[in-house]
Amino acid sequence: MIKSRRSFTKLVCIIGASAILAGLPAIGQAWEPIKPVEFVVMAGKGGGADKAVRLLQNIIASENMAPVPFTPINKPGGSGAEALVHLNDKKGDNHTIMFTLNSFYTTPLRQPKLGIDITTFTPVARMAEDTFLLWVNTDRKDINNVADFVKAAKAKGNQWIMAGTGKNSEDNLLTDFLNKAYGLNMKYVPYKGGGKVAKELAGNNADSTVNNPSEQLGFYEAGVTKALAAFTPVRLPLFPDAPTFRELDKDFVYFMQRTVVGAPGMSPEAAHYYKDLFTEVFNSDKWQQYRTKKSLQGGLLTDHHLMEYWKIERDIHEVMLRNMGAIK
Repeated sequence: MIKSRRSFTKLVCIIGASAILAGLPAIGQAWEPIKPVEFVVMAGKGGGADKAVRLLQNIIASENMAPVPFTPINKPGGSGAEALVHLNDKKGDNHTIMFTLNSFYTTPLRQPKLGIDITTFTPVARMAEDTFLLWVNTDRKDINNVADFVKAAKAKGNQWIMAGTGKNSEDNLLTDFLNKAYGLNMKYVPYKGGGKVAKELAGNNADSTVNNPSEQLGFYEAGVTKALAAFTPVRLPLFPDAPTFRELDKDFVYFMQRTVVGAPGMSPEAAHYYKDLFTEVFNSDKWQQYRTKKSLQGGLLTDHHLMEYWKIERDIHEVMLRNMGAIK
């Protein structure tokens, strides 16, 4: 009888242990996604962020870096508010990540009722910092440098259209800088996505833009648009004839992050997985070639270094928004 009870107890323990282990990874097996990963883009299709995400997706798939597909989903509404709220509502979700612009900082500052605290998001990897240039259509034979641009923009006043992505966004900040630095009164017109903005300039529906290279490059190479100056510390190799604003005695430099972000409360195991994955992607030949081709700057940032970067950039953008009267 005693032997029988012992056997029964042993059997119960084995069954219980098996049931517990069935819901856990095998010993020594790291966390991996078990369903498609939603890769949210804070902007519309055709812009710099969208193009980067689709390349990242392609690298992951073609190099068999993940066991599941990564699916891009564009959520450009409200200058990225739609994307921020969507990710914020995914608290604890290990299968949703987002690719950010600087609206990651500016939109929560402008719309505090969204209840977004960027420090609650999970830092994964900054893949690059994108650059900006001042562009006009090559049909404007009278504009070949910034001095010509200023003369033409002053003459047209508030009828001069500067097309950009989103309201009080990166492009809006740069337009505000140009207006103040050169005494201009350009009208800023927002669109959903840098691709749309680039097309507006190419079609002469706007007078100028401050597109990223990746957004305007096709039109530039086709001879449809031309770059007048760069918002970078030094000239970009791809645009050697475009001086920096520093060279033009305007000490103004501006970059835009291209960063992968996880949902608030993502598990440490999942965060570690995505950090390792995007570190591998960052070091891939395809991504490095893309960085060079699109004049992307900035090294890889992860973990607490990325969080500190966010905090610094948020504070900088708060000052910029206050100076332009976008927030009090």
